[in-house]
Amino acid sequence: MTENAVAPVLHIILPCYNEEEVLPNSVDRLLALLKEWIASQLVDGESRIVMVNDGSRDRTWEIIQSLWLSEPLCSGLTLSRNRGHQNAVLAGLFASAPFADCIVTIDADLQDDPRVIADMVHAFRNGAEIVYGVRSKRETDSRFKRGTARAFYRLMKSLGAETIEDHADFRLMSRRAVNALGEFKEVNLFLRGLIPMLGFKTEIVYYERAPRSAGESKYPLKKMLALAWNGITGLSTRPIRLITILGFSISLVSLGVMIYTLIRYATGQTVVGWTSTTISVWFIGGLILMALGIIGEYIGKIYLETKARPRYFIETILPPHASLDERRDWQTGKEQIPFPGFKPESE
Repeated sequence: MTENAVAPVLHIILPCYNEEEVLPNSVDRLLALLKEWIASQLVDGESRIVMVNDGSRDRTWEIIQSLWLSEPLCSGLTLSRNRGHQNAVLAGLFASAPFADCIVTIDADLQDDPRVIADMVHAFRNGAEIVYGVRSKRETDSRFKRGTARAFYRLMKSLGAETIEDHADFRLMSRRAVNALGEFKEVNLFLRGLIPMLGFKTEIVYYERAPRSAGESKYPLKKMLALAWNGITGLSTRPIRLITILGFSISLVSLGVMIYTLIRYATGQTVVGWTSTTISVWFIGGLILMALGIIGEYIGKIYLETKARPRYFIETILPPHASLDERRDWQTGKEQIPFPGFKPESE
């Protein structure tokens, strides 16, 4: 297919949570690449880097404001409080959709190789609406992390949830794909499972993930397990079906044990014992509690979804197309720049 001759407007979304140690270097790397792509006419000169501050407790938002005031290719927004990585990604996507032809999301630590964004844009110009960044290998991960990742993808597949193996949230989406994603109203977000549901033309680019250069990972084991469970319960009802199958199977076993007990009673071979009874009571009790817990998880999700609370609130948007003079006037409070949802912090 012939590549589209028109250079698209690209927005690169960086969700940021306590990233003061890595953000300046990451933005410098992205700026160098973006200027190179603009010069080669791979992307349009209106392309931007958009940093989303997810309620950081350090100097992340101050750094974002400083970058916006000094660099025309930078923009940003801050959420009113910490709402989690998935909501920060979503906020960046929806804020950029009116201005960009295609949008790339990448973590602020740039462990995902930003150079392959050029390959993503080429795929977009060739007609792809969604381009997934997929790790070619996991040699930088520990053996435990590799094993748990493989187990997670296999489990998701066995439960009927469609995900891309070894893909996180490094991807390109067209404006049309982002607008379609906006039709999903889930409060419990698992973007890796929702986006494949869109059904638009997709491509995959492969890359090698680098070690984190500074700071701490924002996805320790506890958060990874929570995200995995959210994905399983948000995309599949099979865990509840498995409870039904398990209950039916235990009923069959119980029926067999009852027949066996009656036969032994009729033949006078009854032996009184507490071991088997105790084990059975604890086993069945554990299964009942587990089943109630799984059902409770689904009921809790239904409860949150029916409330239909907003996923996030944007406190401040730094307009992406304001001139440097307008940005300085904004800083001194002399001017309010017209922008959807924009309100100076002083208000």
